[in-house]
Amino acid sequence: MPLLQLITRRLLQLIGVLAGISLVTFLLVHMAPGDPARLLAGERASAETIAAIRSQYGLDLPLWRQFLTYLANLTSGDIGLSLRFQRPVSQLIEQFMWPTLFLTGYVLCFAIPPTVVLAIVGARRPGGMADQIIRLVGIAGLTIPVFWLGIMMSRVFGVSLGWFPVSGYGTGFTGHLHHLFLPALSTAIWLVPVLTQSLRAALIEKTTADFVTAARAQGATERQIFWETMLPNAVLPTLNLLGVMVGFMIGGAVIVETVYAVPGLGTLMVNALLGRDYYVVQGLTLIFAVSTVLITLMVDLLTAFIDPRVRL
Repeated sequence: MPLLQLITRRLLQLIGVLAGISLVTFLLVHMAPGDPARLLAGERASAETIAAIRSQYGLDLPLWRQFLTYLANLTSGDIGLSLRFQRPVSQLIEQFMWPTLFLTGYVLCFAIPPTVVLAIVGARRPGGMADQIIRLVGIAGLTIPVFWLGIMMSRVFGVSLGWFPVSGYGTGFTGHLHHLFLPALSTAIWLVPVLTQSLRAALIEKTTADFVTAARAQGATERQIFWETMLPNAVLPTLNLLGVMVGFMIGGAVIVETVYAVPGLGTLMVNALLGRDYYVVQGLTLIFAVSTVLITLMVDLLTAFIDPRVRL
């Protein structure tokens, strides 16, 4: 399939995805208990004050009219106005997205090098001592909850030893690296086993592939076969898995950002949910959906670049 057709099809699919997510998120948010107008007005506010706030933000309209108004604003690029901060949702997302993106990139820097090394070591001698140790350590990493690991690392390396901050984002590039070291490391410890098992299995599978046998028959060395033939073909499934995991990390940043008080999109989502800030929750959900679709599109394009057969 030509790359242009792939991009066009994914962008068309994005429209349907956003429409479906908009509807589901809208209904779930409005079905949740609590009244945002009462939260804004306070517990001692009169019924007239609450009614005025509901009328101001259109919360007194029928649900279907609220949804149509939301869609009309969305098509014009207006995500909405935060009920709590009284600022456009797009400005809030722009303000809070950089810590999340920095943290995601930091996690990848921690996760990718050990994934490649461990998968290669394990695949060299499947079932050997090194492979067994890598698999056992990977299983242990998968079974440890990220939030528990984050709390333990924060307590030991942050509170007890004082090596790293336990909250905040820091100032400047080095400050960001210092403040986000523990959140990135705790997330990478969970991510590395997932990627390692995928890449290891793919490498072992490629050892008996026809193109590897043909390369040996042509006189290629084992080093050339591994780095020029096996690894590029084996990395494709792991690359697709990595794209899914990156989208999951961006959308699932709530846990680690809450544990370490990182002012990112996850923290913004928690505050919006607690404050019944409808438009912020809906805007963040759309951003998470768009980022996931775009990341998978980038992975597909990269896969097509590595393996030309994908374009057929």
